[in-house]
Amino acid sequence: MELIYPYIFAFLLGLAILIYVILDGFDLGVGLLLAFEKTQEGRDTMVASIGPFWDANETWLVLAVGLLLVAFPFAHGMILTALYIPVFFMLVGLMIRGAAFELRVKMPEAQRPLWDGVFFGGSLLTSFSQGFMLGLYVMGLVWSYQTVLFAILVGVSMGAAYALMGASWLLGKTAGALQARVAQFGRPAVALTALGFALISLGTPAVSQRVFDLWFSIPNIFLLGWLPLAALGLLLFIWRQFGLGSWTGLKSWRAFAASALAMALAYTGLAISFFPYIVPDKLLIVEAASDTSALFVILMGALGVLPIILGYTIYAYWLFRGKARSDGYRYRMTGA
Repeated sequence: MELIYPYIFAFLLGLAILIYVILDGFDLGVGLLLAFEKTQEGRDTMVASIGPFWDANETWLVLAVGLLLVAFPFAHGMILTALYIPVFFMLVGLMIRGAAFELRVKMPEAQRPLWDGVFFGGSLLTSFSQGFMLGLYVMGLVWSYQTVLFAILVGVSMGAAYALMGASWLLGKTAGALQARVAQFGRPAVALTALGFALISLGTPAVSQRVFDLWFSIPNIFLLGWLPLAALGLLLFIWRQFGLGSWTGLKSWRAFAASALAMALAYTGLAISFFPYIVPDKLLIVEAASDTSALFVILMGALGVLPIILGYTIYAYWLFRGKARSDGYRYRMTGA
């Protein structure tokens, strides 16, 4: 039983990251799409669609970093040392987003477009930094001209994937002319997301003979090959959803469900590629784990916290269901 604790925590860590990517991914995507919406009412509606959720979504990032620190301290040190610079920029982006989100509704009306632009900038910096970190992680945390270029391409693709999720979310949360414009935003994001999936799918086996043998040996190529094919099929499905021209009821949520599933499939492929390593080809899960007695105590705490986080997350999304309004998340300071 003791030997399974590191793998339980690896699963919980992976689950927290996946939920973060899906939940904070769509609200980062909404922030990115603000730059393409020309009307102030439209931007207000877009921000209102994530108002009750965006801050709580980041809880999953905090949980993931906390689990990495307490359960895998050696991996925490190795990963954050190698990724110190992009982590710094990600945190700056998150702070900028938080400040802009609050200030855009407290400042005078004339200043709101400025803070919309700052919110976009914070979302862009955060998204790109996360993609850059993923690219370097796939490359084995090695800094070189080639790996940095790869990480930049993945950073751009990550932003596109988040924009795709944001457009999919807005398709379900908006109506009328704004909904139609959102669908136009989504299609270019689908293409760039497909490029990102291809980069990761080809780059990972290219730098690791172990991963190459895992995916391209027989019978694994048949057992695992359906994952990238299914993700590609989902992207094609999303492309078609954006082109329907009419989105009502549950039909408006098909694209979001498909985009979340596509991200989950891509993430599962990465997890399969790197298992049983927590740092690709450098550090095994069992080697990076804390002492067994410590893991048992931490697990008891994690099992107590997780249901609470899941509970209030589900409740918040149920409570604030329905279409967003431009005045749905707006308050003013006296005299503003």
